[in-house]
Amino acid sequence: MPALTYGDHGERHAPDRPRRNMDGGAHVQAHGAGAIKVGSTYYIVGEDKTQGSAFQNVNCYSSTNLVEWTYVGALLSQTSSGDLGPNRVVERPKVIYNDSTKKYVLYMHIDSSNYGEAKVGVATGDSVCGKYTYQGSFQPLGFQSRDLGLFKDDDGTAYLLTEDRANGLRIDQLSADYLSVSKSTYLWKDSIEAPAILKRQGTYYMFGSKLTGWDPNDNVYSTATSLSGPWSSWKTFADSGSNTYSSQTNYILPFGDGAIYMGDRWISSNLMRSTYVWLPLSFSGTTVTMKNYVNWTPNVGAGTWAAGPSETTPEAEAATFANGAKTLSCSGCSGGSSVGYIGGSSGGSVTFSGVSSSAATKSSIRIKYLNGDSSQRFATVTVNGASQKLAFLPTAGGTPGSSVLNVDLKSGTTNTVSISTTDGTWGPDIDRIMVPNN
Repeated sequence: MPALTYGDHGERHAPDRPRRNMDGGAHVQAHGAGAIKVGSTYYIVGEDKTQGSAFQNVNCYSSTNLVEWTYVGALLSQTSSGDLGPNRVVERPKVIYNDSTKKYVLYMHIDSSNYGEAKVGVATGDSVCGKYTYQGSFQPLGFQSRDLGLFKDDDGTAYLLTEDRANGLRIDQLSADYLSVSKSTYLWKDSIEAPAILKRQGTYYMFGSKLTGWDPNDNVYSTATSLSGPWSSWKTFADSGSNTYSSQTNYILPFGDGAIYMGDRWISSNLMRSTYVWLPLSFSGTTVTMKNYVNWTPNVGAGTWAAGPSETTPEAEAATFANGAKTLSCSGCSGGSSVGYIGGSSGGSVTFSGVSSSAATKSSIRIKYLNGDSSQRFATVTVNGASQKLAFLPTAGGTPGSSVLNVDLKSGTTNTVSISTTDGTWGPDIDRIMVPNN
């Protein structure tokens, strides 16, 4: 199979490695996301944070391999007034399909800018990634609702998972058409948000986060054989003290005999910089654990995954640079140097020659870089003559970030990777590239 890998989860400023937008190379904006599989295609639906916290769009992306993601469109966009108007909060969008009505149903947290309303909003659509019609908002059963999730059971019954700040975390059953809440199923009096449910081998797993605002914490899970309980005590699943590898649960995606943890890595000072952590979950009985991986490889056809390969790490300062590009001191970079002045009016570039691959294959290359701007920069990355436009998110504190592209490599040491811009803008400073060995 192609060596398409996820990774960089241990780095505070890692980008959306498995979720690269194939249309223009922009950073994927699908925060607080939910996922749904239709046929052989996966879709993620999430928040657009390009302009900060206020509502802009609910975006939808598609993929058939869980690695390369294509922007399809916005399910909902800002309106002139109302729940979806300027300065409104629209968070945690989740989509499920109603087999009876043949409608896709979208739930989301609806709120004012000061979080004083605490409602759910509902919209419907005829296709998973098409335009949705907004149906309105309400407080489920008269209770507050902030972070939310959706779960559809094997019998088609659907449930709203909702954080009621005054009382706790709720599971509420939805009506037959999924457009309203019919009754309460369970209430935890614990303060848990970011809820997500997985059903596996007859056991329900509720995952969630403690309440620490934008800051990460050790997320937890609880298990039961019935949604109405009894539920087990909360336990952590990632390494204790890791703050869930600096992330917060947004969805648990069933995958083969296991599941994939989907999490947000929030950057509250600049939300468009926020990135994602996707990691495989391991099950032993009803015990769940999650380890951190620099990279890992999903096999969608088999529903399995493997640890990623080792990498070679050619340094930019040892590469060939031209047209005004030059070496810069960089205390946080590998080797203490980077290559800057990429792009600009002179078209500065850096070219890595003799890049090694043990096989002719499609693979994921990581580019370590610095970008001191508040917005993303772009550059054209050309690998063996094939060019892609790639986004580079802002970095902070002199610590390099990573941006990733999936490319076709040749077997041997004749691969060439070149980074520049063609529109007169400045690209990032380049630290090094990281290329899988196989």
